[in-house]
Amino acid sequence: MTASFDTIPHDQLMGSVARRIADGDILKLIKMWLKAPVEETDGDGRKRLTGGKRSKQGTPQGGVILPLLANLYMNRFLKYWRLTEQGRKLKAYVVAYADDFVILSRGHAAEAKAWARAVMTRLGLTLNEAKTSLRNAWRERFNFLGYSFGLHHSPKSGRKYLGANPSKKSVARLKPRISAILHPGNIKPWSEVRMELNRMLKGWAGYFNYGSCSPAYCAIDHHVATRVRHFLVRRHKVPSLGTRRFSDETIFGRLGVVRLRKLARTPPTWALV
Repeated sequence: MTASFDTIPHDQLMGSVARRIADGDILKLIKMWLKAPVEETDGDGRKRLTGGKRSKQGTPQGGVILPLLANLYMNRFLKYWRLTEQGRKLKAYVVAYADDFVILSRGHAAEAKAWARAVMTRLGLTLNEAKTSLRNAWRERFNFLGYSFGLHHSPKSGRKYLGANPSKKSVARLKPRISAILHPGNIKPWSEVRMELNRMLKGWAGYFNYGSCSPAYCAIDHHVATRVRHFLVRRHKVPSLGTRRFSDETIFGRLGVVRLRKLARTPPTWALV
């Protein structure tokens, strides 16, 4: 589920902020930011201003402080969840990050969704219906924070389990970043190119290191090897595809490129059936 902050009431939001910040100047700056006019473009390409001094609700989209305010205001939702013991009543857990959250429930998902919508309304928020749905994790997967959660199969035993892996979208988003480093116009020394590439790969793997990572890591390794090979073939004007001179073993060995599959962890074995 995703909460929409287009209707968040400024007075209640500032009240939440004021309970944590005593500096009047900081509070004034945040209030001014909330009142700042925003130029938007409608479906017909026409520009218009929204917000402004008379605005009493909503937050400017794309602002750097929005995630902080979202976390702060969403804490009211999470606190009410705890105080009313919804976890016990609905046999559920709620996991939230900024305005995105997932409620994991055993048999009470529809009730949990209805409860969340009602509480959001009381807080002056709405659920983003386009990003809100019910999923049976044993039958279909769902994406959250870059991961795909749901039914998995062990490649060795074939047994089923509920697990997680980097989503296809997360893998697809990384590939252009790799290609951007290895573009033909990059004339930096190989040592600098390699360092930049490895830094990005290690950072990505540092976040996506939970669950069944091997398939995603192998896909990235293949893309990295292909792009590095093309990059070096052009740079050294090799009159071939370079598969012998710049083999995978050479790229991930002597040339020092990080191989993600060596970093892969054993997938979890919980919830086996």
